[in-house]
Amino acid sequence: MNYNKREGLSIVGPGRVGQALGRLLRRAGVPVLFVAARRLAAAKKAVEFIGAGRPVTLNDAEFTDAPVVLLTTTDTALPQVAQHLSRLRKDWSGKVVLHTCGSVPAAVLAPLRRRGAAVASLHPFQTVPNPAAGVRALRGTYWSLEGDRKARQVAMRWAKLLQGIVFPIRPARKDLYHLAASLTCPAVVALMERAAGLLKEVGVPARIARPMLAQFVAETAKNFAALGGRRALTGPVVRRDWVTIRKHLAALRRFAPDFVSTYNALLRPMLKLAGQSDGGKLRKVLAA
Repeated sequence: MNYNKREGLSIVGPGRVGQALGRLLRRAGVPVLFVAARRLAAAKKAVEFIGAGRPVTLNDAEFTDAPVVLLTTTDTALPQVAQHLSRLRKDWSGKVVLHTCGSVPAAVLAPLRRRGAAVASLHPFQTVPNPAAGVRALRGTYWSLEGDRKARQVAMRWAKLLQGIVFPIRPARKDLYHLAASLTCPAVVALMERAAGLLKEVGVPARIARPMLAQFVAETAKNFAALGGRRALTGPVVRRDWVTIRKHLAALRRFAPDFVSTYNALLRPMLKLAGQSDGGKLRKVLAA
């Protein structure tokens, strides 16, 4: 499709998200003009994956000529990068600057806003372990959005091109938003890895355990979406099966003692979600 040339972009800090989003936008007809990184070699590698753009370093001010600048750096690096960009160009009037960091509000781009840029944050609520996986995952996913109207309009058009679903977010509560993502994805991966280790003790090979756990968690996620948390919850806590819970704790103390406190901590929210009253039983079980 022919896309608005006035929204050609430069991608700054092209990591996993930047490369995946760059390739998707390029395929959708958005002109990728520059790809900027601290090291030229990193920029060249990203350009190869994206399939467009001129590789430059962050000290090459030419990439700021693009109508839209997309910052896909890490959350920690973003404030310094924003300051650096504000010194590369005195007048940012008419420019749009977007960032994709989940824990940082658009206000972090204030140095650029003060020089005339419209700024916003567009973050994918999605896991991107590598650029190729990101190309698959970022199409049709959910995007949080907050910031200036002009910048939001550009972000909305991009999300529409990718069949995405956009939702507004309160900038002052982005820490909770990002925490929700961390509890859902990295925490689940850590739990699955620990479960795979326990299955190994039983004799289940990794080639079986990993896809089996993936199927198990995927079905759980479907149930959560369709039924809600309480109705999707299953297991001994729902049944108040204290005998089985004691067996779980005994097994953990033997094979994964470092995980006992984690299991204990999860029991109370599971009971609460199930609408169960432990009647003091949980305290006795944990004390045993």
